[in-house]
Order: sequence, then C-alpha cells, then structure tokens
Amino acid sequence: MTTIKPTAQHQVLDPCLLGRPVHLLHIFAAQLRDDLAQAMRLNMSRRYWGGFQVDDVVFGRLEGGEQIGRWLSFAAPSGNIGFSLERKVLLSVLNFRYGRNKNDSKAEGNSAAAAAAVDESAVRVTATEERLAVVLGQQLAGTLAGRIELNLPAIDKAAPAEGDEFKPAAGAHPPKGTWIVTVTVSDVDSGATGRFWFSLDKALMASVLRGLMPARELNKKGGKNQGPLAQRLQVGLHGRLVSKEVPLGSLFDLQVGDIIPVSLHRADVLLDDSRLFTAAVTEHKGKLCLTSFEDVE
Repeated sequence: MTTIKPTAQHQVLDPCLLGRPVHLLHIFAAQLRDDLAQAMRLNMSRRYWGGFQVDDVVFGRLEGGEQIGRWLSFAAPSGNIGFSLERKVLLSVLNFRYGRNKNDSKAEGNSAAAAAAVDESAVRVTATEERLAVVLGQQLAGTLAGRIELNLPAIDKAAPAEGDEFKPAAGAHPPKGTWIVTVTVSDVDSGATGRFWFSLDKALMASVLRGLMPARELNKKGGKNQGPLAQRLQVGLHGRLVSKEVPLGSLFDLQVGDIIPVSLHRADVLLDDSRLFTAAVTEHKGKLCLTSFEDVE
C-alpha cells in the first residue's frame, strides 16, 4: 500500500517585490504608529479623538474577499491615499465631539465610553457624520504622507503641494493586491477597539520602500548609469610653478618693487602635499597651462 504524503505549502513570492525591502515594513509601521499617536494628542485633534490611543499599525495586501466600508481618496504629493474608518469609531468620535451635555461636567469624561455602546444600525447616516469622516481622513492621511516624505532621500522628495490640506474625493474599494495599512485604536476608558485603513497606490508604496532602502543600495542605484569610477572620482591637483630659497636677511631687506630672479623649469604637480608629477609650463591664449606630465620617480 502506497502512502501519499501531503505536499508542503510554500509562500508564493511576488516577482515585483524581489530585491525590495519589504521585510523592513515593520520599521515604517512603528514610525507611523508614533506619528499617529502624536497627531491625535495635538490640541486640534484631541477634541475629536478624546481618550483614543493607537494600539497597532500593520501592513498587508488585500486578498480580494475583504469588505471594508466607505472609502475616501486624498491626493498626496507623490500619489493617492485611500482612507476608510470603521463606523463605530466614527460614531464614537462624533459623540465625543458633539454629543456632550454642556451642563454636565461628568459627561465629558464618559462621552467616548458611552459612544462605544451605540448601535450602528439604529443610527442613520447624517451630513455631519460624512463631513467628520473627511476631516479625520485629511488629518490622518496628512500624517501618513508626512512620514513617507520624511523617510525619502532628499533627491526624491516631492515639491510641496499647493494648499495645506489634501483635497478629498470619493474613493472606490481598492482592488485585490493593493497594499493596506491597518491601524487599530482603542478607547482608554471603555477598552472598546476599532480600526481605520489606508490604501497606498503603486507610486506611494514605491516611495515607502525606497525610504526603507539601505543607504548603500541607494548609492548603488543612483550611480548605475554614471560610468566607471575612474571617470566619476574627482581629486584636486595643485601646480607649483616655482620654488626658491632666500636667506632670511635678504627676505627682511626686500622693498616694494624689488625683483626676485627665478628660472621657470618644469612645475611640480601635487595631490594634497604629495608630489605626483612634473609638467612643462606653457602659454595658451594668455593663460599658463601644464602639459607633458611625467611621473615622479
């Protein structure tokens, strides 16, 4: 009787990612987590986020079966950022921002916790909710775009876009294979958690990976079409046309207009203080030039 052993499953490699630092994406995710946490603590953002904190930031790719809610699109300096926010998180932010009872000081501290118990299906979508989603998307997408630009080498940084805010547009659900950044947040008081997502187009993802590329790889790619090293390496040479030894007494006796007689033979060519060549001194179109170089023995 023959026993058939199951075939081992191996991860399928995407040829588009070979040679790219995908294994370093966790570094970018950690940086983005700190950036988002800092942005949500700013005075202008605390009025929205209240007691929320950033728990986790993870990169992934859509497999095609996920169903995420409404998407917005924001134009970044070097690409487009998609943004989607879980509605329960949006309602929590909405209640924290607008649902307080101004006559009850205790309501302020419990507003976000109370919002976690809201039944999404029982709350109709309002224009205020839609406007708030745009405001939050602009803030968070701006933080992501800022981190991408900050990591890029200076030569690759995009020119600043006109205006301080990203202009929103309706977005479609990203297709299969799109890179997604999943951000998990939680309410400190109630412990309720939620998520929001960023989608990155190919140009932005290329910028993220380029910002993670080691410096030696950037130098290697930057010099790919610049010719041999011997042609690109520049050194400074100094020509010493003449030297003459003068007694100290004669030097002190010099007066304005005195002439020191010299004989101009071959000049010395120096690299820093090292004498490398000798050269003949000639005149060409009113300029002194060095020619007929000979190695110094």
